[in-house]
Amino acid sequence: MHKPFPKLWLWQLLLAALMFGLWWALTAGNILPPFFFGEPLKVVERVFAWFSSGAIWEHIGITLLETALAFAIGTLLGLGFGLWLALSPTASALADPYIKAANAMPRVVLAPIFAVWFGLGIWSKVALGVTLVFFIVFFNVFQGIREVSPVLIANARMLGASRRQLLSHIYLPSATAWVFSSLHTSVGMAFVGAVVGEYLGSSRGVGYLILQAEGAFDINTVFAGILVLTGFALLLDALVSFAEKRLLKWQPQHTERAGN
Repeated sequence: MHKPFPKLWLWQLLLAALMFGLWWALTAGNILPPFFFGEPLKVVERVFAWFSSGAIWEHIGITLLETALAFAIGTLLGLGFGLWLALSPTASALADPYIKAANAMPRVVLAPIFAVWFGLGIWSKVALGVTLVFFIVFFNVFQGIREVSPVLIANARMLGASRRQLLSHIYLPSATAWVFSSLHTSVGMAFVGAVVGEYLGSSRGVGYLILQAEGAFDINTVFAGILVLTGFALLLDALVSFAEKRLLKWQPQHTERAGN
C-alpha cells in the first residue's frame, strides 16, 4: 500500500500557483489574447472586489441554497427509489426501461420546461438539480444493495432476522459506501443544475452574474464567477468528505484513502 505523499496539500498549492503563473505569462505576452482568455490579475481583483464590498454574498447564498436543496432532495429520492427497486424484483423489472430512458435523456433540456412550471425562482433550478443528482445516487444505491452476498442474507434469515433487521443491519450498511461514493459527484451535479438554471433564466445567483458578464463581453468577470463557483464546490465536496470519514470509520480501506 502506497504511503501518503508528504505535504501533499503544499504541492497541490504549488501546482495551482504554477498554472496561474503560466496563465499570466501567456496572456501578458499576448500569446493568448487577453480579450478571449482574460487577465488573471484582473480576475483576482474582481473576486476580491466582490467579497470586500459584500455584493457577491446574496448571489452566492441563492446558488448555495439551490444547490443544497437539489442535493438533499435528489439524494433522498435516489436513496428511496434505489432501495425500493433493489429489494423489489417485480417493480424493478417493470420500471427498468423507463429508468433507462429517463437516464438517457439530456436533462439540461428540461430547464426551460421547469422554468415554465415553477417560474424563474429557485425551484426551477432545484428541479433541474434534482434530476441530475437523482440518477447518480439511485444507481449507486441500487448496485450497492444488489452486491450484498446472498449467502449473508440467507444466514441472517436462518437466524430469524426480520425484513426490517435485514434492511437496517445488512442492506443499508452495504449501500452506505456506495452512497458516499456517489455524493462527491452529486454535489458537483447539484451545482451544475443550479448554475445552468440561473444561466438560462434568473435575476440572482452566480450563474446570473456570469451571464450578465458574458453579455457585456467581460471575460474577466466570467472567469471570476467560475473561480468563485469552483471554490465553493470544493468546499461542499470537503464537507461530504468530512461526513464520509466520520460515518465510514469502520472501513479500513476508507481510512487509508482519506489520508491521501
